[in-house]
Amino acid sequence: ADKWFKGTDVVCISDNYWLGTAKPCLTHGLRGVSYFHLQVEGPGADLHSGVFGGTVHEPMVDLVHLLAKLVDNSGRIQVPGIYDQVMPVTDAEERTYEGLEFSHAALAGDLRRDVIIHAEERDTLKHRWRFPTLSIHGVEGAFYAPGDKTVIPARVRGKFSLRTVPNMEPEKVAQLVTRYLEDEFAKLGSKNKMTVIETHAGRWWYSSPDHPNFVAGARATEKVYGVKPDLTREGGSIPVTLTFEENLGVNVLLLPMGAADDGAHSINEKIDKRNYIQGIKLLGAYLHEVAETDMTATT
Repeated sequence: ADKWFKGTDVVCISDNYWLGTAKPCLTHGLRGVSYFHLQVEGPGADLHSGVFGGTVHEPMVDLVHLLAKLVDNSGRIQVPGIYDQVMPVTDAEERTYEGLEFSHAALAGDLRRDVIIHAEERDTLKHRWRFPTLSIHGVEGAFYAPGDKTVIPARVRGKFSLRTVPNMEPEKVAQLVTRYLEDEFAKLGSKNKMTVIETHAGRWWYSSPDHPNFVAGARATEKVYGVKPDLTREGGSIPVTLTFEENLGVNVLLLPMGAADDGAHSINEKIDKRNYIQGIKLLGAYLHEVAETDMTATT
């Protein structure tokens, strides 16, 4: 921080996407992510279900039961106390959801099937941006190849993550998750061994869109695109954002140039020619606005 980046006034990162496909945005918040492995160990080796089924506590049965206790089918996390640290929704925040380029119809089109949980679009955005969510990702150690197999796995490991938001503390999240799973496992009366392992704990990031850095980004966007940008947050995590902010002690702006349908991290990921060309103009305009703006001003 005091060498390569010495003298840095502000930071701009272009590593996320618009809310839709037509209207640009500035992003001022990211969720954190806490990743967990839930391991259940039973017999010393895999067993034949025809011989041992119904006579031993099966690790997979315990694991499936525990994973099902983490989140319900409406997306609400079942861990007691997990919502206590979440920053309340204010009237000012409610107004930021008005006029955004976002629709359930477009989202369902991107998903290729309407599997959206919420009836209201603003509720969908809130659960993407500013509420914690829990997702189950997979099971290690279980049979998953095509065909049939009658093995009882001796040890299985479920993997899930929890997206965190202001003002959740990763340490508290880990404590709540671990305690809840231990309590639920105890209710099973199983002779297997259960272990909760936290493998990652990345913090959330939140910044004021009124900072001069964001003002410069908004002016640049309006010059290039002729519209005021949406103010958005992201459901995902970009860890380097917090790294820059904490180590350099300066404001960080997320200034995306890609569209919502670019297929981030997927096969055939793309960027439209319009976004590429206008994005070059945008970054140039942003640098001009930064030079013209007093970054020490307070709002």
